Formats: sequence, structure tokens, C-alpha cells
Amino acid sequence: MRTLKLGTTGPAVSALGLGCMGMSDLYGPADRAESIATIHAALEAGITLLDTGDFYGMGHNEMLIAEALKGQDRDKAVISVKFGALRGPDGAFLGYDSRPKAVKNFLTYSLRRLQVDHIDVYRPSRLDPDVPIEDTIGALVELRDAGYIRHIGLSEVGADTIRRAAAVAPISDLQIEYSLLSRGIEEAILPTTRELGVSITAYGVLSRGLISGHWDKTAQPAARDFRAHSPRFQGENLDRNLALVETLRGVAQEKGVSVAQIAIAWVASRGDDIVPLVGARRRDRLSEALGALDVVLTAEDLAAIEAAVPKGAAAGERYAPAMMAHLDSER
Repeated sequence: MRTLKLGTTGPAVSALGLGCMGMSDLYGPADRAESIATIHAALEAGITLLDTGDFYGMGHNEMLIAEALKGQDRDKAVISVKFGALRGPDGAFLGYDSRPKAVKNFLTYSLRRLQVDHIDVYRPSRLDPDVPIEDTIGALVELRDAGYIRHIGLSEVGADTIRRAAAVAPISDLQIEYSLLSRGIEEAILPTTRELGVSITAYGVLSRGLISGHWDKTAQPAARDFRAHSPRFQGENLDRNLALVETLRGVAQEKGVSVAQIAIAWVASRGDDIVPLVGARRRDRLSEALGALDVVLTAEDLAAIEAAVPKGAAAGERYAPAMMAHLDSER
């Protein structure tokens, strides 16, 4: 497994990370035993970066990771945790809280649920509009200096916020959506992270399954499945997006790989400062994703991919309007 460094001061991680959210929340039911087996398979394959959030299943995801890490060498896992999202007992999102005292409270509970004495990368899940980013990063610096966290990350923030945060403390990476269908970071965010020595951990590289090559137009997501409300999975948008997938399938077949593999390989090809996160919940999907690491894209391949899925070709926003409003990265 090839390793990459997160930013100029961050940890070395595997060239592919495992996003664990779907094992607990937002993508419909998941099998607990298969989820744990998938984490074990990832670790055995050399994947070190495990990404979660304290609000994924309201703590369930952290406890699942803790169970999976029992008997494993904890220091071989780089655990990345997002905090700050507030959830109601019905699962509703209620906003964000990144006040310094809230940051310390969230971390305390995460350490207990994960059954670890430190978290490798800790990051606010979104920008709290009521709290200056400098205050949030300042609290994280205190926690880092006390040994409770190792590195500070960001998530879904824009260029100005990245600069303000980096002026307070070194930032290892920005976690943000990046895929063939979501290329907004290329305008201002990616040039900023590269200027400041901040890496990208890219989630949504398969657009939540939309460009995995496995999504069926007739699928009926459960009511609490994110995709039941995502604009890209609705009506004519879905038809247009799946048409792009079929064009991409032709490119993948010519290359002798799957649609998912070529989509992941494209993100990985964007630079050594970009680490794709795959949300595999099953070992077969993980195995397919790992195969993307062996895909070498030539200039001709990249041109064919670009022609199949041109920049800006996606139909529909990446989140519903209410959630888009919380994205500092989209402003």
C-alpha cells in the first residue's frame, strides 16, 4: 500500500481511506458483522485511514470502529473524526456547535466511545456561523498540546476560512467532496490548500454510489437514506446523471476496469495531496475500490474520461437546499 502525507505536518496515511459513515447512518440498513469484517479487511489490505463523525448514528459509528479495532494494533490506524453537528432523537440535523467548550465536550465523548487515548485528526464537520474559526482552532490547539488529538483538520470550508484557520495552527487536511460530478474545489479551494500545504481527503468520490456503476434507476432508497432527498438522485436529474455513467462505463470497459475503479482512479490521479475516501460497507465493494489503486491513467485515458463526464455536467446540486446553506465551501 502506497502512503501519502497529509499536509506538510500531518500523518502518513494509506493512499486510499475508508469512510465508515454508511455502516451506521444515512445510507439505509447495514450489516454490523459485515461492516466489522470490512474494516478488518481494509486494515489487512494496508488501509490505515479510518474516517468517521461523532454524529454518524449518534455515536454508533465510533463504537463500531472501537469494536473493530479490538485486538488490532491501534497505532496502525489513523482515526479521523468530525464533530460539531447536532442531531435530534429523530435523527434530524439541528445545526452546528463549534464553541471551544463544546469542542472539548465532543472530544471527551468520542475518546470514550472509540476507547482510545487520542484521536489522530480532529475536525469541525462544518463552519459554525456563530463562532469565529479562530476560536474553534484555538480550542483544538489546546487539545493537541495536551495530547488528546494529534492533528487538526477542516471540512467543507472555503478558501478564506482555510487561510484564517491556517494562520492559527497547521492544518493537515481539508475533507471535502471531490469527484467527477463534484469539481467545485478546483476553482479556489484546491489552489489555496496547495499554497498552504494542506492535503485533501476527498469524500463522495463515487457520488454516494451514483457513479459506482451499480446504482439502479429503479432503486427505492429508504426515507432516511440521504439519496432519497439528494437532488442528483431525483427525476430527470437522475436520468441525466446515469446517462453520464453509461458513457463513463464505455471508457472503463475499454480500459478493462469497472466504473467505480476508473472514477476512484481519476480522483487519485489529481495529485499526491489528494486521498480518496471510499464508503465501502461490504468486503466485495472494498475489494473493487482497492483495485483502483492499480489503475494507471494515461493522458489519453484522462481525455476520454473528461469527454465522458465534462466538468459541470452533473445534474442537480450535491445537497438539498437546506444543507447547501451550511456549506462554507459553496460560498
